Amino acid sequence: MTRFLRAALLLVLLTATATHARTPVATGTGGAAATISEQATRSAIAVLDRGGNAVDAAVAAAATLGVTDPFSCGIGGGGFMVVYLAKEKRVVTLDHRETAPAAVTPALFIEDGREMDFDTAVASGLSVGVPGTVRGWHEALQRYGTMSFEQVLAPAIVVAEQGFTVDANFSGLVARNEGKFRRFPATAALYLREGKAVPAGMTLRNPDLARTYRLLARGGVDAFYEGPLARAIVDAVNRPPTAVGVSVRGGRMTLADLADYEARVRAPVHSTYRGYELYGMPLPSSGGVTVFEALNILEGYDLKTLPRAQVEHLYLEASRLAFADRDAYLADPEYVDAPVAGLLSKDYAARRRALIDPARAASGPVAAGDPFAFQQDASYPLRPAPRALLPESAHTTHLTVSDKDGNVVAYTFTIEDWGGSGIVVPGYGFLLNNELTDFDFTGPHPNVPEGGKRPRSSMTPTLALKDGKPAFSIGSPGGSTIITTVLQTIVNHVDLGLRMDQAVDAPRLSQRNGAMTYIEPGYADSVQAKALMQRGHRWSGLVEEIGATNALVFNPDGTVTAVSEGRRHGIGSAQVQTPAR
Repeated sequence: MTRFLRAALLLVLLTATATHARTPVATGTGGAAATISEQATRSAIAVLDRGGNAVDAAVAAAATLGVTDPFSCGIGGGGFMVVYLAKEKRVVTLDHRETAPAAVTPALFIEDGREMDFDTAVASGLSVGVPGTVRGWHEALQRYGTMSFEQVLAPAIVVAEQGFTVDANFSGLVARNEGKFRRFPATAALYLREGKAVPAGMTLRNPDLARTYRLLARGGVDAFYEGPLARAIVDAVNRPPTAVGVSVRGGRMTLADLADYEARVRAPVHSTYRGYELYGMPLPSSGGVTVFEALNILEGYDLKTLPRAQVEHLYLEASRLAFADRDAYLADPEYVDAPVAGLLSKDYAARRRALIDPARAASGPVAAGDPFAFQQDASYPLRPAPRALLPESAHTTHLTVSDKDGNVVAYTFTIEDWGGSGIVVPGYGFLLNNELTDFDFTGPHPNVPEGGKRPRSSMTPTLALKDGKPAFSIGSPGGSTIITTVLQTIVNHVDLGLRMDQAVDAPRLSQRNGAMTYIEPGYADSVQAKALMQRGHRWSGLVEEIGATNALVFNPDGTVTAVSEGRRHGIGSAQVQTPAR
């Protein structure tokens, strides 16, 4: 055992001893972290305590989430990281979204002239994009971190080897995916017992993933994208190892696809809202543009003076309009010249705002607007027709970390569906993504599959500054409901004046330009729901938790408050280095 592993084990065990119960809110000084997993939050704090910065701690937390939250994220997927660099007083973003293999064409999910069934596409090698997570971690550490892979992976190796206690939420997620996991023996061996979900209360270890992390600790990023591990990934994608009698479609990935994968450092998308400077992920994430367009629409109302039901009505209608534009125009910027400047124009927002009836919800989907007149170059030929919102899996994770020097990270990463494609790479202990199902299955459309292209995403890691200093960070999982979760939480916090924990715990509504609005359990019978129904809002029959937010708030007195979910997803975990007394 290396000195880093020994130190990580000691720190994780000491933190576990000191932490008597998971808490979703913590305030204090020094660094802070909020994740959906207590072990991941501990890992971040352990790295901060050893002198690492926010980027080091974010990678440590992410690696641990790959052990404890493997159905949402891991090294078989990709993500988006937004970083505030305190010394330089600037925001950078790191895009390590998965890419389509070079052989992919727009007909990827077409069979016999028709769209492939969505669930069939998910549980297949066809759905697997070239993983970007490891390359993203490497770039983050090389550019902005202070530690090595060996140091930041040490806490996650300990958790993978020592194991963690399966809770009811984890067991329930496996139970929902037993059918998919049974198809793949390596997955079943890890997460099923006699064909059923691992039960709550058992200790789950993942020695294969521990060995994989050790391989990365020794060999760095090249150990993932070249050599035996790369070959194992390609073999698993192209010839998925299935149970006897089970057949799934293979993919089209090559060793060259892995070797050629690149992360992108991109300028953040930027907007303002009621005195805040907002920074988010640019394309191929649609989250920043869509949230900021909706906020621009809402900025024309004095929301603080309105009843809550009216605020929520306006929020839902602004979201509807922004989603119409999102689905029409946004995709990988290396393949599509999307009218981002027009979509983020305050004047364009005013035009969209004029379509909202303050007293009545739209009866169904609305058409995309025409932002091209608000571009500096108005020569764009594309005027797409409105389309129905396509399925988008709701299973991702978000974490956020700050350090004593004022650096801040908001990081969302994913393998897409619960358990991604369902394929665990044999002998290596991690699930492969199904990210290519985020493409539109048919065209013409900006977001159709193409070789090397990154599918459009809804991930929305966001940083807010005020008076030139960090004010809050926020993000969430949830597929396309990520966008509405971040948007609604910002409205709750900024406009309704709720503390961030109250803003996070408030009931969530998600309108994505559909006939129905999605709601959470218990909401339909509430006073709020009845007030909105009087304005014409209708609820979807699909009722489930929406999002799993993690946030940081930087308080005027110099303290920081870390906030995670108080009731969703089994309750989140928030910690600070030095708790306030």
